[in-house]
Amino acid sequence: MGVILHSYLFLVGLALGSFFNVVGLRVPVKRSIVSPRSSCPTCERELSPLELIPVLSYVIQRGKCKGCSSKISPIYAAIEFVTACLFTITPFLVGWSKELLISYGLISLLVIVFVSDVSYMLIPDKILLFFTAYFIVARVIVPMDPWFSPVIGAATGFLLLLIIAVISKGGMGGGDIKLFAVLGLVFGFQEILLVFFFSTLCGSIIGITALLIGKAKRKQQIPFGPSIALGAIITYFYAEPILDWYFSFLS
Repeated sequence: MGVILHSYLFLVGLALGSFFNVVGLRVPVKRSIVSPRSSCPTCERELSPLELIPVLSYVIQRGKCKGCSSKISPIYAAIEFVTACLFTITPFLVGWSKELLISYGLISLLVIVFVSDVSYMLIPDKILLFFTAYFIVARVIVPMDPWFSPVIGAATGFLLLLIIAVISKGGMGGGDIKLFAVLGLVFGFQEILLVFFFSTLCGSIIGITALLIGKAKRKQQIPFGPSIALGAIITYFYAEPILDWYFSFLS
C-alpha cells in the first residue's frame, strides 16, 4: 500500500511540475495558463498529448522538438522530476498530518518562483498574492506557536530585504522582498532569519560558480529567487537538526 501511495504522489508531482512550468513561464508575460495549448517556442507547432508526458517525452525525444529538431531546455524536465521527488519524500520528513498543507503549498510556490525568476528575473505579484491568501488560510488550519509568529515573520522578512535593497541601492528586487514576506507566513520569526542565511549562502555559491565557469560577469545581476527557493527548502526540512548541531558547539 505504501509503494502504491508514494508512486501516486510521484505521478501527481510530475503532473504538477509540468503545470508549474506553465505557470512560471506564462504568468510573468501575462498569458493565460489555460490556453493556447503548449507549443514549441522555435517552430510554434502545437504539441501533441504524447509530447506532453512529463520527463518521459523529453527522454524519448532526446531533448529535441519532433517538428524542427530544435533543442528543448532540460530545465522543464528537471523541474518536473524535482517536484515529483519533493512531493514523494515530504510525507517521510513531516509525517502524514495537516502540516502537508503547508509543505505542498511551499513546494508549489518555490517551484513556480524558480521557473519564473530563472526565465525572466521576475516574481509576479499575482503568484505572491495567491500564495499569501493560501498560507493565511493554511496557518488558521495549521497554527504556529505562538499564533502571531507568522505575522511577525512576514514583517521581518519584508523589512529585512527592504533594508538590504535600500542600502545596496537596488541590489535586491521587489519580487524578492515580497517573496520573503510570504515566506514569513510559513516560517515565522525565528526560521525566516535562517531562510535568509541559507538563501544568501546559496546565492554566494551560485554566483561564485557562475563567475568561475564563465556563465556570469562581475556586477552582472543574477536571479536571487532560485537561491531563496533552496534556502527555504533547506530550512523547512532541516532547520531543527541544523540548529541542534550548531547549539551543540555552544554548550
